[in-house]
Amino acid sequence: MQNVELIIVFVTCRPDDAEKIARVLVEERFAACVNIIPVKSVYHWRDELCRDEESLLVIKSNSGIYKRLEKRIKDIHPYDVPEIVAVKTEAVEDEYLKWVLKQTGG
Repeated sequence: MQNVELIIVFVTCRPDDAEKIARVLVEERFAACVNIIPVKSVYHWRDELCRDEESLLVIKSNSGIYKRLEKRIKDIHPYDVPEIVAVKTEAVEDEYLKWVLKQTGG
C-alpha cells in the first residue's frame, strides 16, 4: 500500500472565488480543511506588472490523492494558470494527521 502523508497545498484565487473553491474541495473530500487568507500579489502576466488583492487557500490533504486534487482545482479555478504548490510536512501531531487522512480517504 502507498504511504500517504499530509501535504499542504497553496492556491491563490480571486477573493470572490475562494469560498466556493474551498467548499467544493472539502465537500468532495479532496481536503480536510481549507484556510482562506487575504493576500496582495505582485507578478508579471502577459508582459504587464500586475498587483492584485487575492486569497491564499491553505489546503490540508493527503499525498495519495494529490494528482486528483490538482485536476479538480484546475477544473473549478477560473485562472488560465492557477498557482498550485504542494509541500510535504516535516512533522504533524498524530491525532490531527489521522483526522486529515480520514477526511480525505487516506
